[in-house]
Amino acid sequence: MALLDFLKRKEETKKAKKPAKKAVAPQGEPRQGREKVSVAKATDKKEKKVEEPKKETVAPKAKAGKNKSFSYEAVKDPHISEKSTYLAERSQYVFKVSPNYNKNEIRNAVEGIYGVDVLSVNIVKIPHKKRRIGKTQGFKKGVVKAIVKIKEGQKIEIL
Repeated sequence: MALLDFLKRKEETKKAKKPAKKAVAPQGEPRQGREKVSVAKATDKKEKKVEEPKKETVAPKAKAGKNKSFSYEAVKDPHISEKSTYLAERSQYVFKVSPNYNKNEIRNAVEGIYGVDVLSVNIVKIPHKKRRIGKTQGFKKGVVKAIVKIKEGQKIEIL
């Protein structure tokens, strides 16, 4: 059973961890065994450090030298319409964005999410509109859109 195997392994590890009895050297002679053990441990540590390859933690889309912190909340979703597909041919993409973010934050978000170089950002605020169906009156939601122009040759796959 697995429980008994666990207990057996635990006893084996305890036996392996118990240090060997120390030899007492006469007063005139230095302890040589202790020094050899410490030297061996030090060389083992150095060898382990050499054997372990260094792991590089570099973000693939981040550029060196710039702080590319961004928020995924800035860009809600792409705005797909006839006009936006026409603009996409000219390297301009339209996104629905949160109204609390400015152009620089939207630029950082698009660069971080899609990994492209943004040249300019234009913001369009569409106000809410009154709508009526029979007796019922209400409002159509207002939207904030950002038109983002990216570098020539780069592309954002929206669909």
